[in-house]
Amino acid sequence: MPHYIVLANFTDDGVRSMRDLSTQIQAANKRLAAAGIKVQRFFTLGQYDVVSLVEAPNDEAVAAETLVIGSHGHVRTTTLKAFTESEFLKLVERLPKA
Repeated sequence: MPHYIVLANFTDDGVRSMRDLSTQIQAANKRLAAAGIKVQRFFTLGQYDVVSLVEAPNDEAVAAETLVIGSHGHVRTTTLKAFTESEFLKLVERLPKA
């Protein structure tokens, strides 16, 4: 299953509604599970407020869910497609010989 890293920052609205975060996460988890998406969230200090490690069936599923999440106005996201070490090494093996 493809992997993604989703970086998120709370918006001003997100900070104002912080007390509802647990409820928002529970609703998101149900929606994500229904779409076949697995997520691990880490709340961080520094440039990003949340770093999520995501496994999803395909790019379209991740794009659709990040649009839904963004439409609520509580976070802004940046999504990175990620490769496991073994996946990346397989890509490297396909490079032409110099």
